[in-house]
Amino acid sequence: MATKQRGRPRSFDRETALEQAVRTFWENGYEATSVSDLTRVMGIGAPSLYAAFGDKRKLFDEVVVRYGATHGSFGGRAFDEEPTARAAVSRLLHEAAAEFTDPDHPRGCLVITAATNCTTPEVEQDLRERRNANVAVIESRIRAAVAAGELPGHTDPAALARYTAAVFQGMSHQARDGATRADLEAVADLAMRAWPAHQQTSVDA
Repeated sequence: MATKQRGRPRSFDRETALEQAVRTFWENGYEATSVSDLTRVMGIGAPSLYAAFGDKRKLFDEVVVRYGATHGSFGGRAFDEEPTARAAVSRLLHEAAAEFTDPDHPRGCLVITAATNCTTPEVEQDLRERRNANVAVIESRIRAAVAAGELPGHTDPAALARYTAAVFQGMSHQARDGATRADLEAVADLAMRAWPAHQQTSVDA
């Protein structure tokens, strides 16, 4: 007599299901996304979700990591590939204008929008720490630019980094409110005009 199989084999594509979870949290935020919302868009039952991803919080942690490695990776590339702080920030803001308004996925930035009306302290803190870490990256790059003579010595790296982050976060909210790519590119252009003038060096002369 054949033994009864225990449990159902996993019959879904984990990566596809995870991408659907990314888009759902991105669109609705953490708090407003329910387990039933997730199982519906992921095409799996609750037992399969818990078996594959853990609870909603653990799934969200994985979602944030995936977002950072995919849709949200343009910022890291800008800072890795551009030769100056000004060029890196300009690219960051202009690519944000495109990414935040891309019709192929929800608008804005997941790390920003997922925190809207969040009442789960651990999630709220984690998202805040991620945003602050991004500010720290910008500030570090600006400090290096000042030290290298790329930016004037009187530049305030902390204030300029906070200003840049405020523009970036504001662009995310504006995208959610219907701003177009052209609208946000204009904001990026204006933001870069507020940056200190390029410091001339002997090499430039």
